[in-house]
Amino acid sequence: MTPAAVTPARPSAAFVAASWLALLMGMVGFVVGLWNATMALNEKGYYFTVLMFGLFAAISLQKTVRDQLEKIPVTGLYYGLAWFATLLAILLLLVGLWNATLTLSEKGFYGMAFLLALFGAIAVQKNTRDMRAVPGGAGTANDSE
Repeated sequence: MTPAAVTPARPSAAFVAASWLALLMGMVGFVVGLWNATMALNEKGYYFTVLMFGLFAAISLQKTVRDQLEKIPVTGLYYGLAWFATLLAILLLLVGLWNATLTLSEKGFYGMAFLLALFGAIAVQKNTRDMRAVPGGAGTANDSE
């Protein structure tokens, strides 16, 4: 007996809105915190780069995991790199914050904003893919997003 193809349900408007809100609030909070920080410009650049790297890595990981679940071929190398990049981005943020001369509350703020942005990016990617996969969606399930 072959398993039937699973068609994801269209995400609710509330979940789509909450996902975008989490992504935007995490990113904006992190960037506004950097803008107002008294740290050197090169340090601000480090944290901004880690944020952008983390967002890309998390989206890439979500896509590869989803591809595997849907039996879309994913090389083991790319799958491993997606996991490595996501964990590396988190590790780079942790190392940066550990060595930063910031108050504990500032370190916590950056950590939470970073994780909120990563969660939002993953949820937005999932919603985008789910909406394209349902009949009448914005595209087809074969679109590469």
